[in-house]
Amino acid sequence: MRRVAGRVVLAMAAGFAAGGAGAADLEQVYRDALSYDAALASARASLEAGREKLPQGRAGLLPSLNLTGNSNWNDVNLKHYDVTRGYNNNGWQVQLTQPLFRWQNWVQYKQGEMQVALAEAQYQLARQDLTLRAAQAYFDVLVAQDVLAAASALQEANTQQLALARKSFEVGTVTVTDVHEAQSRADLSSAQVIAAESDLAVKRHALLVLTGKEPDALKGLRKGVALSRPEPADIQAWVNSAENGSYTVQAAQVAQEISQREVERNRAGHLPTVDLVASYGNTASSTAPLSALTPIRTNTDSTVVGVQLALPLFQGGSVTSRVREASALRDKASADLDNARRTAAQNARQAYLGVTSGLAQVKAFEAAQVSSRSALDANKLGYEVGVRINIDVLNAQSQLYDTLQKLSKARYDTLLAQLKLKAAAGTLGDEDIKAINGLLD
Repeated sequence: MRRVAGRVVLAMAAGFAAGGAGAADLEQVYRDALSYDAALASARASLEAGREKLPQGRAGLLPSLNLTGNSNWNDVNLKHYDVTRGYNNNGWQVQLTQPLFRWQNWVQYKQGEMQVALAEAQYQLARQDLTLRAAQAYFDVLVAQDVLAAASALQEANTQQLALARKSFEVGTVTVTDVHEAQSRADLSSAQVIAAESDLAVKRHALLVLTGKEPDALKGLRKGVALSRPEPADIQAWVNSAENGSYTVQAAQVAQEISQREVERNRAGHLPTVDLVASYGNTASSTAPLSALTPIRTNTDSTVVGVQLALPLFQGGSVTSRVREASALRDKASADLDNARRTAAQNARQAYLGVTSGLAQVKAFEAAQVSSRSALDANKLGYEVGVRINIDVLNAQSQLYDTLQKLSKARYDTLLAQLKLKAAAGTLGDEDIKAINGLLD
C-alpha cells in the first residue's frame, strides 16, 4: 500500500519534469511559434504596409513630373470653296510642379510618421500576445500531463484498494459496503483518466496549431525550483508603468495624435495653395484658314515657368462637413485612449495579484502535499490495523491527487501571471522567456 502512495508522488514528479533529455523547452516552442503563427505573420505584413505611409506622406511635399501627349486628326469642310481636307495635330508637354504652400500635404506627412509609429506599436502588441499564447499553450500541456499522470496513479491505487477490499471481504474482515465504495472510486478514477487523456490531446493539438510542431515531450519545472516575486514589489509602480508603457496605450496615444492631425488637415481645405509650375512642350499643327486652299503647317516649342495660386471659395459644404467628422473621430480616439489606460491599469493589478496570490498558493499547496501524503500513509496503516475503514483510505488518496493537481496548476499559473504582468507594463520580451526557460529541467 505504501508503494502505491509512492507511485502517485513519483507520477506527479514525472509530470512536473516532463520530458528530460531531448525534450522541447519553452524557448524552442516560442521560436517555432514566431516563424509559424499566422496571426503574427498577419501583423508583420500589416507593419510592412504601415511603414509605407511615410513615403506616401512625403510624396506630397516633393515635386511631381508629368508627361502628356496628343495626336488629333481633323476633317475640315470649307463649304464656300466646296473643299474638304484633313490634317493632323501633334503635341507633347513635360510639366514639373513643386508645392510651395500646401498645408494639408505637410500635415499628411506628419501623419505618415505617426502611422508608422502606430504600425510598430501594433506589431509589438501582436508579438507580445504571441509570447503569452506560446507560454499558455506550453503550460497547458504540462498541466494536462501532470493531471493525467496523477489520474493514472490514482487509478492504480484505487484498483489495488479494490482488490484489497474484495480479499478482505472474502475473509470477513470488511463489509460489502467497503467493496462497493472501492468499486465506485475505481470506476470514477477510470473516467478521470479518460477525461485527462482527452484534455491532453486537445492541449497538444493547440500547441501544434501555434507552432506547426508537436514535440514528443516538454520540459517541466525543476524539482524544488523557487518562483520569484515581482520586482519592484509595489503594485502602484506596475500600474503607473502600464498606464504609460503598455503597447495598447502607446497605440491609442498615437491614434489620438493622428486624429488630431486629421482635424487640422481637413481645416486646411479652406486655405490657399501655391505651386511652382514649370513646363516645356512642343506643338505641331496644320491650320486651314478660309482664304487658303492648302493648310499652313506650324511647329512650336514653348517653355513656361510660373507660380500658381488656388483659393478655394466654396465646395458645397464638404470641407466643413469633413472637419466636423474628423472632430468627432478625434473625440472617439480620446475616449479610446482613456479606456486603454484604464484597461492597462486593471490588467497590471490583476496580473500583480495573480503573481503574489499564486506564490502564496504554491507555498500552501506544497505544505498540503506533505500533509496529504502523511495523511494517506496514516490512513493506510490504520486500515491495516483495523482503526480506519476503506473510505478513509480512498478519501486520502483522492485528496493527495487533488492537491498535486492544484499544486501543478498553481505553479504554471504563477509563471504565466509573471509574463502577463510584464506584458501589461509593456516590458515583456524574449529575455523573459529565457528567464523562465532557465527554470525548466
